[in-house]
Amino acid sequence: MDYLGQLFSNLVLGFITSLTPVNMMYCTIGVFVGTLVGVLPGVGPQAAIAMLLPATFSLPPVGAIIMLSGIYYGSQYGGSTTSILMNLPGEASSVVTCIDGYQMAKQGRAGPALAIAAIGSFFAGTVGTIMIVLFGPPLAKMALEFGAPEYFSLMVMALILSSVLGSGSLIKSLAAVFLGLIFGIVGSDVNSGVSRFTFGASGLADGISFSAVVMGLFGFSDILMNLDEGQDSVSLLTTKLTHLYPTWHDIKVSTGAIVRGTAVGAFCGSLAAAGATVASFVSYALEKRVAKHPEEFGKGAIQGVAGPESANNAAAQCAFIPLLTLGIPGTATMAILLGALMILGITPGPQVVTRYPELFWGLIASMWIGNAMLLVINLPLVGLWVKILMVPYRFLFPAIVTFMAIGVYSVNSLALDGYLTVFFGVLGYVFMKLKCESAPLVLAFVLGPMIEENLRRALLISRGNPTVFFTQPISAGFLITSALLLVFMILSEMRKKRIEVLGED
Repeated sequence: MDYLGQLFSNLVLGFITSLTPVNMMYCTIGVFVGTLVGVLPGVGPQAAIAMLLPATFSLPPVGAIIMLSGIYYGSQYGGSTTSILMNLPGEASSVVTCIDGYQMAKQGRAGPALAIAAIGSFFAGTVGTIMIVLFGPPLAKMALEFGAPEYFSLMVMALILSSVLGSGSLIKSLAAVFLGLIFGIVGSDVNSGVSRFTFGASGLADGISFSAVVMGLFGFSDILMNLDEGQDSVSLLTTKLTHLYPTWHDIKVSTGAIVRGTAVGAFCGSLAAAGATVASFVSYALEKRVAKHPEEFGKGAIQGVAGPESANNAAAQCAFIPLLTLGIPGTATMAILLGALMILGITPGPQVVTRYPELFWGLIASMWIGNAMLLVINLPLVGLWVKILMVPYRFLFPAIVTFMAIGVYSVNSLALDGYLTVFFGVLGYVFMKLKCESAPLVLAFVLGPMIEENLRRALLISRGNPTVFFTQPISAGFLITSALLLVFMILSEMRKKRIEVLGED
């Protein structure tokens, strides 16, 4: 009872702090800029926070961190807009939303897709904030149990799970994973710093730009496919738009996906190296497995939007757990926020709750307020965003190409990224022709460097003994689960082929 009383008084302190006019203004600015950043393809929260960081040096610490945090979780909301409407994911966690969200848009159901994404994001963000309040310290202790072997095994399992994203054959999905791993290791060696697979191009020293990969694989390739099919004078809507908001059936079907996605996101977000990307992919794979009609995925299943969108928003909220309680940033964006806190004279760690209660509880209360603001901002705009799809495609695709060019170039200011976008656009076009999904390639591209880093770190710690991955219980559990998943998927593929052969006979 004393614990609940203390928790209640802490939350009261947080709301008193966050509801001051100045902090409300910072929260509003943060979520609005975050939504705008999410809608603009190629920018991303990392670049936005990095650009706005100097502007926060003169602000009070509480207001600065509330605004920067609002940009971060606000961008998770906005990222679904271009993913659903234009097949342009702004960041890795929005890639999965493209698979079914864009198909819903082409069927005239962009409104329900955008609305359910906003509702799922609000629910997940709210639950994620509750998770920080109730389970922050225990989850932080759990995250400490994860070392290099555990992170390596977790990411291997995520790659295996990503193979079920494809609506085609398992072989094609696994091939896409291996191709993504190859693209992911382009750049400098983790240990020695020696350049590899750069072919003498200095612009590849830091690796291939993520923006170039996703803009090409999803945006540019879709333009090529639409032009190939002669869709140059009609709009993207292939059926008449019937309604803007989800029906009761949509909400009923999506409820379970939202709850499961929130749980997956909360778990992945609390780990220091998993984050929203892994959460969204794992959520999609889970929804496809538990669905009564898995064949609908990839063709406009609303669960394929509800689950991943809930997962990446829950992960975005829970990513603050290792940052605030342990001082460990789980993503590049969290690393920038860690730097911002230290510049403001605050060292994240176990003592931040007791030494800076106004900041800790004020930030948590502002997340509830920010999520409510985002719901209010996003739902009324559904009709406005959907009108974009009614623009004739001959006017729309030049605008999409312009947005892509600006977004890709703004990240590194390299002309090479433009050429890479074209290359991956052609590759994505080939993937579409071969009925091979691009999403597993993107996940492998993102996780590849982290898998290599944790593999080599684990082997260094164990002095080259590979059994370290099996002697650690958590790591062994992930690897055994990965092996069982792979066997299960192979048997399912063999059974499917057998049915096809018997059917033909």
